Amino acid sequence: MERHSRTEPSTALATDHYELTMLSAALRDGTAERRCVFEVFARRLPRGRRYGVVCGTGRLVELLTRFRFGDAELDFLTRSGVVDSKTADWLANYRFTGDIDGYAEGELYFPGSPILSVSGSFAEAVILETLVLSVLNHDSAIASAAARMVTAAHGRPIIEMGGRRTHEDAAVACARAAYLAGFASTSNLEAGRRYGIPTAGTAAHAFTLLHDSEADAFASQVATLGKNTTLLVDTYDISQGIRNAIAIAGPQLRAIRLDSGDMSVLAQQSRELLDSLGAPDTKIVVSGDLDEYQIAALAAEPVDFYGVGTSLVTGSGVPTAQLVYKLVEVDGKPVVKRSEHKATRGGRKTAVRRHKPTGTATEEVVAVQGDPEARPNDRPLQRCFVSGGEPLDVPSLQEGRELLRHGLTCIPWEGLKLSEGDPAVPVIFSGVRDG
Repeated sequence: MERHSRTEPSTALATDHYELTMLSAALRDGTAERRCVFEVFARRLPRGRRYGVVCGTGRLVELLTRFRFGDAELDFLTRSGVVDSKTADWLANYRFTGDIDGYAEGELYFPGSPILSVSGSFAEAVILETLVLSVLNHDSAIASAAARMVTAAHGRPIIEMGGRRTHEDAAVACARAAYLAGFASTSNLEAGRRYGIPTAGTAAHAFTLLHDSEADAFASQVATLGKNTTLLVDTYDISQGIRNAIAIAGPQLRAIRLDSGDMSVLAQQSRELLDSLGAPDTKIVVSGDLDEYQIAALAAEPVDFYGVGTSLVTGSGVPTAQLVYKLVEVDGKPVVKRSEHKATRGGRKTAVRRHKPTGTATEEVVAVQGDPEARPNDRPLQRCFVSGGEPLDVPSLQEGRELLRHGLTCIPWEGLKLSEGDPAVPVIFSGVRDG
């Protein structure tokens, strides 16, 4: 059995036990090489959501290149009895040789949208289920929540600052998803290094408490960072904090930050005080467990920037996109699952989004084993990410930002509401066999 030690971390054990149980059985009974298509989709949107945002495809393709079973992974699997020697031999030479296509990052999706298709042998495709779902479910949930926050902010920049509220690896993925959705920057330096996302940050309450007085803390920060900085003014008395900030930095101070209290009232009072102190250009940043509803409630207030943490990294109450990975085709024939409440639509699918001549989206049309009837102003939704096992150029993070921005301008305005309602665009299934 050929085995290879690897110096870079493998992603192969980001796999559920039952995937290897199915693999072992399929290798034994001769069905492992049957050609299959697995599909990722959402049966429904979370309550209160009218669209979802696809995110994570770029990360997934990169992780797939490291989906290899080296000595350490195989030793663990055989020693623990997860796989037999025949399966271990097969895994030692595992390379995904199939195709992956789907919606680009930044694309909107709706119930039943064929977000991702994985085509290949049953054996090589079934063991990717957990990796695919863990990436897309997390990143799409974060991007979907972040997009709602960006819409609620009406063009005011949002800083992602949730790294201290989630797992250290998830924090980087969250920052990436938020940036794709339109956030202006992140506090997470690893996300900045890895993905080129602008980073931002100045000081916490601890820095003020370190000094003998608030004025001393502000003076130190301004001396180090200059007047183009943000002073946190609510460690003690906010009004006095603003006076101290302007007395030390002058009216050229870039911004103050408010992190607690009734932000609507505090923003108004702070703006009035700043103006009275001759600092009309000093901006106001608000943070402190904000979500899209609180951001929307501040739309009429004199707020210039938002800082969002906990609600972002938890998907604003929806930490998973509830996507599933289902077998829909075997040897070119549609297969369906008929379980009550969990039925599937069989067959490999293609999708287009239809638009009015004005550019407003009217419906998403999904067809099986063929393309939907072409109409003017149709836009195909799927593209190839992996062909014959080889990764292709995946759209950049910046391209995803632009795709989402454009997509949100194309859906009917009702689809941008934060209230409950139907999906922003209906999905029409053509020639699809229901389970």
